[in-house]
Amino acid sequence: MIAFAADPDTYRHWRVDYGGAVATVVMQVDPRAGLADDYELKLNSYDLGVDIELYDIVQRLRFEHPEVRAVVITGGIDKMFCAGANIQMLAGSTHGHKVNFCKFTNETRNGIEDASAHSGQTWIAAVNGTAAGGGYELALACAEIILVDDRASTVSLPEVPLLAVLPGTGGLTRVVDKRHVRRDLADVFATRAEGVKADQALKWGLVDAIAPKSGFAGVVQAHADAVAATSDRPREGSGVALPRLGNSSTVTSDGLRSTNVDVSIDRDLGAARIVVRAPTGPQPTTGDELAAAGVQSWLLSTVLELDHAILHLRFNEPDVGTWILTTEGDPDDVASAELVLISDADHWLARECRLYWTRTLKRLDVSSRTLVTLIEPGSCFAGVLAELVLAADRALMFDGESSSSPLAAPMLRLTEVNDGRLPMSNGLSRLRTRFWGRDIALATAVDKIGKQLTASEAAETELITSALDEIDWDDEVRLMLEERNSFSPDALTGLEANLRFVGPETMETKIFARLAAWQNWIFQRPNSVGPNGALHSYGTGSRPQFDTGRV
Repeated sequence: MIAFAADPDTYRHWRVDYGGAVATVVMQVDPRAGLADDYELKLNSYDLGVDIELYDIVQRLRFEHPEVRAVVITGGIDKMFCAGANIQMLAGSTHGHKVNFCKFTNETRNGIEDASAHSGQTWIAAVNGTAAGGGYELALACAEIILVDDRASTVSLPEVPLLAVLPGTGGLTRVVDKRHVRRDLADVFATRAEGVKADQALKWGLVDAIAPKSGFAGVVQAHADAVAATSDRPREGSGVALPRLGNSSTVTSDGLRSTNVDVSIDRDLGAARIVVRAPTGPQPTTGDELAAAGVQSWLLSTVLELDHAILHLRFNEPDVGTWILTTEGDPDDVASAELVLISDADHWLARECRLYWTRTLKRLDVSSRTLVTLIEPGSCFAGVLAELVLAADRALMFDGESSSSPLAAPMLRLTEVNDGRLPMSNGLSRLRTRFWGRDIALATAVDKIGKQLTASEAAETELITSALDEIDWDDEVRLMLEERNSFSPDALTGLEANLRFVGPETMETKIFARLAAWQNWIFQRPNSVGPNGALHSYGTGSRPQFDTGRV
C-alpha cells in the first residue's frame, strides 16, 4: 500500500532551509530510498516517494510559514539540478502506476504554480546544473528559472528521442503556453536529447536569467528578494502546524475511517461510498480564530481528510471505479463554518484554506472515477459540500422524508462560495461550467444562492440529475450503480473526462486532458513499453525497435 504521510522528520530526499522571507528547498535524493528496491534514484532522479515529500513541503510552506514570501528550489548535487523521473522505475511500473504517478506530479507542480499566483509565495528555480526531463518540468512549474552558465549545464526534454514517450508533467504545454516559446523552437528543443546550454536557453525563452557559477548565488538571492518584497503575506506571526497526511485516518480492508471523512468499499459493486460529515461545534468566524484553531477547525481538518481519501482510493484501490459522494449533518453548520472564507477572505490562512479546498476539488475532478452524489435524508450539501453535487457525473436527490428514518428531508443550498470562489481547472466555477452557454439557466441558479432547495426545486433549477421519491429511490440507485459497474472502465474514463471540462481550455485542462489522454495511450504502445521499446532499451546500449506505422 502506498502511504502519503510525510513530515520534515521523515524526509529522505529534501531539505528546507529557512531565512526569513526566503526559504530554500534543496533536492538531494537518496539513491537507495526509492519506493521499490529494484532501481536506484541516481542523479537526483525521482519516483513517487520523492514527490510525496515535495507535496508535503509545498503544503507546509503555505500553512506553517506565513513569513515565507519566496521559495528557491535547487539541486543538492554538484552540477545536477534533477535528472527527472527515474527511468528504471517507469520501465518496471504497471501502466496504472505510471499514469497515476504522472497525474500526482502534475498536481504537485500545479500547487507550486498556485502558490506563486495566489498565495504570495513565489517559487524560483535555481538550476545549478543539468535539468533533464521531469527535472526541467519541475523548474517550469516555478515563476522564474535561473540557470547556471558553467558551459556544461543544460535544460532538456529528451523523452521523445530517448524514451518514445512525452514529457509527463506538462513540459510541452508549459514551454509554449506559459513561457511562450516559439512552436518551431519548442519542436527542436523537445527532439534534441542533449538539450541546450545557458546562452541558447535564455535566447529561446526557456529560462529567465543566466549567471556564471561565481555569481550564481547572488543573482538568485537578488531575484528572491525582489519577488518577496511584492508579497502580501504577513511579515510576522505563527503558522498552522499540519499533521502527516492521513494521520487521522485508519485504513481498513474495506475503506478508511477519519474524524470527518469515512470511506466504505463495496467490492461486488465496484464502488466506494465517501461520507463527509458536517461540523458539530462552534467554528472560527475570523482568520485569526481560524489560525488559533488550526487543524482543529472543520474547514482545515476536513479538506486534509478528503485529500487523503482521494489519493488513497486512486493509488490503492484502482478496481473501485465508482465513488459515491454523500454527507451527514446540518447544512446550517457547514454554511456557518465556511463563512470565514467570505467574511475574512483576505486573511492569509482563510485564503490558504479556500485554495486548498480548490486544489482538492480539482483533484476530485481529474480522478478517473465515476462520481455519483446521493443527496439523502440527513445530508448537508451546502456551500463547499455543494461542490460535491456540482462535481458529480450524476446527482440523485431523495424527494421528501423517509418513512423509515427520523432524519430531515434533504435540502441543497448554494452559497457565495459556489459562485466562483472554488474554480475548476478550466478557470470557471462548477456552477458556471454546469450552465455553460446557458446564461438564463445560470442566472436562475445564482438567484437561488442562500436558499434551501427541496428536491423538486433543485431539479427545476437543474442542479441535480433527478429527484426520486421513496418508492423509486433504492431500485433506481441500485440499477444505476450496477449498470455503471458493467461498462468498460476505459470507455467511462474517456466519457467522463470529455464531459466534465466544458468551456475554455486552459494550461491545466491541457495538461490533465490532452496530455493525460495521449500519455495514457503512448504508455501502452510497444514503441515505448514493449520488450524492444525505448523504455526497456534505455541504458542497455541497444537501440529500440519501432513500428513505423503512424496511428
